Amino acid sequence: MVKKQYLECAKIINTHGVRGDVKLESLCDTPSVLASLGRVFVRENGKYIEKKVIHASIFKSFVIATLEGIDDMDKAIAAKGTMLYAARADFDLADGAYFIADLIGLEVIDEQDGRVYGTISDVINRGASDIYVVNTPSGERMMPVVDEFVKRVDIDKGVFVHTIPGLLSDD
Repeated sequence: MVKKQYLECAKIINTHGVRGDVKLESLCDTPSVLASLGRVFVRENGKYIEKKVIHASIFKSFVIATLEGIDDMDKAIAAKGTMLYAARADFDLADGAYFIADLIGLEVIDEQDGRVYGTISDVINRGASDIYVVNTPSGERMMPVVDEFVKRVDIDKGVFVHTIPGLLSDD
């Protein structure tokens, strides 16, 4: 599977102040990860355009940023709703870490017998643990990402699981 070079990292949700700063909703692990980026990208006409992050700070669970090219209130207002992307190369992942985007499309495989239950179509980040949304032959199923069920993730082979009856299949 080809990995995306640019990954969604934030969305401009509002303006901040009168000089063109923007309020960002972080899609990274933490707002501090987003605030540490020196550049972000916007997608225009199918191309990714680099925007230097001039300044970024954390405000509650959001990031307040000054972005290159957004230098007044009118431009900040026009940018509301814009999705921002980060280059995969700008992250230094720890061993065994991966991007959520890389999970989409991976097979969910029984660790004991090799049975393929389906493929991951989405990851929901709410509450105490993530939830994998798995497309199975019998429909969409949801599985909490906890050690009891998810035994290992091999980003090149699949997500190996141990399930209970009815979680990912009708049997």
